[in-house]
Amino acid sequence: MHLVDSVIRDSLHSEVTLINQISEYIINSGGKRLRPMLVLLSAGLFGDIQPNHHKLAAVVEFIHTATLLHDDVVDESSKRRGQSTANALYGNAASVLVGDFVYSRAFQMMVSVQNMRVMEVLSNATNTIAEGEVLQLLNIHNADITDEAYLQVIHYKTAKLFEAATRLGAIINHASPNDETALARYGMHLGTAFQLVDDILDYNGDSEAIGKNLGDDLAEGKPTLPLLYAMRNSNAEQSQLIRMSIESGGLDHLSKVIDIVKNSGALEHVKKLAEIESALCYTSIEHFPPSTFKQALLDLADFAVKRSF
Repeated sequence: MHLVDSVIRDSLHSEVTLINQISEYIINSGGKRLRPMLVLLSAGLFGDIQPNHHKLAAVVEFIHTATLLHDDVVDESSKRRGQSTANALYGNAASVLVGDFVYSRAFQMMVSVQNMRVMEVLSNATNTIAEGEVLQLLNIHNADITDEAYLQVIHYKTAKLFEAATRLGAIINHASPNDETALARYGMHLGTAFQLVDDILDYNGDSEAIGKNLGDDLAEGKPTLPLLYAMRNSNAEQSQLIRMSIESGGLDHLSKVIDIVKNSGALEHVKKLAEIESALCYTSIEHFPPSTFKQALLDLADFAVKRSF
């Protein structure tokens, strides 16, 4: 991962000063680096980790970073990973344009690997993520969204890049199609579990630990699973308050909504769903022989549902 960080730093260099300033800020702002880690771990199941794996790990992180830059502009977010967002510091225009630079640099790097299957996976993933972003935008302030429709957003917007990351390591080390598919399933389930736990932490996490303000999803009018479950499993007055909060956005009733969500059993319900996804991670890769790489993937599946940040 230190080698991946070196690739990230070197590859984001530009002759344009503002790009360097924002890129340096992004690099130093932390983040779990989970997606690039998945590239390396999946590769390790099938052989040595090579420079192209470091490069593709950086590509995956760039795609993720670009989506965050654009997300924060769309959501008008002021805080991420415990720090001010790039758009809060440098403005929306700079954040969008630097996000475009990061995207395009990612595609330059993936072309240099000279593997059409890699190109196919990453271009499809990037397109699917964009569809997920638009779906999420369409669902804002929609209190009538179904659980299935919300899960589709998770699969497109978040889990797809996890899936692509685990595919890439397998592809570069010439894994069989069945093994590549198994790792893709692992990645999809892991990404889904992570997002479900993020949804939980928006209502019972510690603001400093999770690096964002509690209730951000509610403030933006995002109808996440805890809200949808609580709305279905509370009394009429409570359900109406949640509906109104989703449809209007804002934090006027945040403390009341948090209490309703906690008392409805919503957080426990969503936690169980995340645990099911984590268990499916285990099932997806159970046929691989024991190794430090496999164990690390299993540990990540556990971390996905037990974390507090």
